[in-house]
Formats: sequence, structure tokens, C-alpha cells
Amino acid sequence: MRVLVCAGGTGGGIYPALAVVTELKALGIGNEALLWIGTKGEMEETLVPRAGLRLETISGGPIVGVPMVTRAKNAMKLARGYTAASAHLRRFQPDVMFMTGGYVAAPVALATRRRGVPIVIYLPDVEPGSSIRIALPMAQRVACTTDGSRAFVPADKMVVTGYPVRAEIRAARSLSRENALGMFDLAPGRPTLFVFGGSRGARNINRALMAVLPELLTEAQIIHVSGTLTWPEVEANAATLPTGLRDYYRPYPYLHDEMGAAFRAADLVLARAGASMLGECPAFGLPAILVPLTFAWRYQKVNADYLTDHGAAVQLTDETLAEELLPTVRNLLFDREKLAQMATAAAALDKPTATADLAQVILSVVDPDKTSPSLAKEVG
Repeated sequence: MRVLVCAGGTGGGIYPALAVVTELKALGIGNEALLWIGTKGEMEETLVPRAGLRLETISGGPIVGVPMVTRAKNAMKLARGYTAASAHLRRFQPDVMFMTGGYVAAPVALATRRRGVPIVIYLPDVEPGSSIRIALPMAQRVACTTDGSRAFVPADKMVVTGYPVRAEIRAARSLSRENALGMFDLAPGRPTLFVFGGSRGARNINRALMAVLPELLTEAQIIHVSGTLTWPEVEANAATLPTGLRDYYRPYPYLHDEMGAAFRAADLVLARAGASMLGECPAFGLPAILVPLTFAWRYQKVNADYLTDHGAAVQLTDETLAEELLPTVRNLLFDREKLAQMATAAAALDKPTATADLAQVILSVVDPDKTSPSLAKEVG
């Protein structure tokens, strides 16, 4: 079986696709039978080759939430992307296409559909973005992270698999808390806050955190993944901290292999509300303070609402972050009963078989006999 993968833009779409590809390889699909199509200049250009996978990139860009001139230029890129995608399909001859989104998802889906190749969409966020909305009518199956997507996905195509957390991250659940803390040269005895802004970083979160670091570090310890955009600012600020406080602060521009250990070490997460929050915090039973992006990223608010409504998170906004960050973190980190309730609620949302189930959905559109019994009831 030959599988075409189309995923890109942010880690929320790339990482679950990588997890599923790893599962497909474990089921016997070799690297030569896998081709990944992404967007030039986006983070898949780093992450996909790093995973040892073949990547082809085509031009694309956003056409929602950007100025008219940019929209027109990117529309032309997407038109050319259709031609490039058609050429890749003609050469690769896939049996199925698996997509999670990205700027080139729409032209790749159109080219795939025209060749009669079945399409499986995985919807990481509760609500689909614009490119996935275009592709939905062309898909045979739409796998979803949560049942909250029923408002957006046709019932006869939808199956709830959960978010496929990468195996190397989920494996960190087996670490003891002490060992996880030790990987960051931190010690038990202090509550631990894990702060990150998603795959691209979050300037507002970084700056709000830096403003209250002296107060927080007198009573807590912090693992902080800033993203590369504001790393110079974060690194310079860290150098100004007194030694006694600096001992409890671990800033990084990015984490790869240690991301799972950071989740395992934490008592509380502060983050944006990208799709990975729907899978990674539940996998570790972690409460979260979420600061969703709203302008042109409405789906983050929907993700945050889902976790908040299930008791696993609380929300702040960019507008109130500077004033409310410190009291919110303190109120949760030092209220063990509240933290335990939220942890239980988060753990109840975990779907540990998500990666295997999503791989089975992909296989089933080529060979219906491969549909697993656990998914047979879900697939319409």
C-alpha cells in the first residue's frame, strides 16, 4: 500500500501525522511507500526529514485573515500548487491520501480526488480550519479528536479516534516524577509549571511570564519553552535573574526528545490552545491554563472551551494575561484539591489507542476488511 501524507503548517497537524506514519511503518509500510507533501518554508521542512521521511514541498500560503494583496498572491500559489500536486501524484501513484491540514491541503485534496484516490482526513482541532473545510466533501472518512466535532463533520463520514500522541511523548508517562524532574536538573518538593506557546512560540505568554518570574520562582519551579522567535529576549531576561531564583528556571527555545519528560515533570501547564492540548495534557492527566489565540485562529478558542467545559482547564485572554497570570497560577498550583480534580478530568479525556485506531481508519478505506472491531461501530 502506498500512502500520500499531506500535513503541515504547525505542530498540531504535523506531529499527529508523524505519529500515525510511525504506526503505519510498524504495520509493514516501508519508507519507499510513503510520500509527504508540505508547504515550502514551513516547519515540516525541518520535522519531516528529521523523521527520515521523503518530503516534497509546493508553494502555498494563508488566504484567510491576511490582507487582500497577500490573499491574491497566495491564491496564485495555491493554483500552481494544484499542478505540482498532480505531478507528484502521477509519479507516486498512492492508494490512499491521509491529511491533517496545512496551507496546501486544498489543492492536494483536489488533485487527489481527481485521480480517484480515497482521502482520509484527521481533524486535530475540534473545529476544522478553512483548508480542511474545503476538503471535507472529498473525504471518505474523517477521523476526529473529540465528539465535539459532530457539529462540523457529516455523521456518515465521522469517527472519533482521539489525538494520536507521539509514542516518544507517551512513553514518558512511565518515568517517575523524580526522574523526569532530574532530566531538567530540578528537584521534587516544589510545584512545577510547564510553559510553552505551541510549535511557533507565543510572544504574549513569554512576556507575561517574564514579568512575574521573580514572584513565581520564590515558590515554584518552571520549565519554559519559548519558541525561537522570542528566544533571544527570554535568554537575556534569564541572565538577569538572581542566582537563587535562576536555580528554579529552565528556559529553552525548543524541546524535541525531552518534551514528554517536561509533561511528566509538570503539575500544571500554561499554553496556547492548539490541537496538541487536546491530546498531550489528557495523556499525562495535566491541568492547564489556556490562552487561546482568537484572531484568525478561532479554532483555538473552541479547543479551549472543550477542555474548560470538561473541567480540565481554565482560560485567560491575551488582553487580561498580564494582570491575571500570577494570581491564576498561584491559585491553582497551591490548591492541591482543585489541581487533583482538574487532573482527573484531563485524564478522563485520554484515548491511548488513538494512533492505532487512526492507522486502521486509513487502512480500512483501501481494504474494508481491515476495519478493527473497536472502530466498526463508529464508522458510518
